Amino acid sequence: MAAGESSGSVVRRILLGSQLRRLREDRGITREAAGYSIRASESKISRMELGRVSFKARDVEDLLTLYGVTDDAERTALLGLAREANVAGWWHSYGDVLPGWFQTYVGLEGAASDIACYEVQFIHGLLQTEGYAHAVVTRGQPQACSAEVDRRVALRLERQKLLVSERAPAFHVVLDEAALHRPYGGRGVMSAQLRHLVTVSEQQNVTLQVMPFSFGGHAGESGAFTRLRFPEPDLPDIVYLEQLTSALYLDKRDEVSQYERVLERLGADSLSPEKSRDLLRGLLHEA
Repeated sequence: MAAGESSGSVVRRILLGSQLRRLREDRGITREAAGYSIRASESKISRMELGRVSFKARDVEDLLTLYGVTDDAERTALLGLAREANVAGWWHSYGDVLPGWFQTYVGLEGAASDIACYEVQFIHGLLQTEGYAHAVVTRGQPQACSAEVDRRVALRLERQKLLVSERAPAFHVVLDEAALHRPYGGRGVMSAQLRHLVTVSEQQNVTLQVMPFSFGGHAGESGAFTRLRFPEPDLPDIVYLEQLTSALYLDKRDEVSQYERVLERLGADSLSPEKSRDLLRGLLHEA
């Protein structure tokens, strides 16, 4: 299975969910009534509309009937979308070390055409070397056995193939300078990580900027976040906020717009990509 197909399944799930929500709201039907029609709870309808669960063809057929969708072509298209949305992604083989709430993110990340993010404490996962990732996972999961640590690192390295794939997204990352000074894995690991950042920042699809200590307070005061944008015109931009045991996915236009403005300010106030590379090289000389 191609990575694009498996990642696309997540996007299709969200697209189908949003279309079902629109059809329900247009008919003035409550989530509770929709759930009753497919022998399910209101919360399941909510999860379906958010694209967070798989779809049974029978449930989709019954909902379309309830929502008054009788046109054969429209029904066929939406049922086809449901079949495609249920294709398992490559990351499902890492289900033993991958929380359910993060599986959605990995799928969205793989389907995005434009990724922009701000990181505070860590180097972004798509830019971590194997040694740095190993140190981060070991520090964050002190009870994990060596096999589990290796699996988590392997997952992270597998995600990184996205940046050099045929359909690599535009990737803009702003790193707080603190992430460059916080040591993980010792001097050798950090030196290798800094060298990797210099190299990867020269890729055509990657824009790396550093928010320097010297700037003082800045727009990223709320912490790390990622904004994902997709080639599908029907899919809204999504802001991903990771928490300790869960994550938030924001897609309301006004909320996403606020984060977009923060990204613009961070990009304007941070060091340019060229000066950011100079800072990285300077840190390497000091190491």
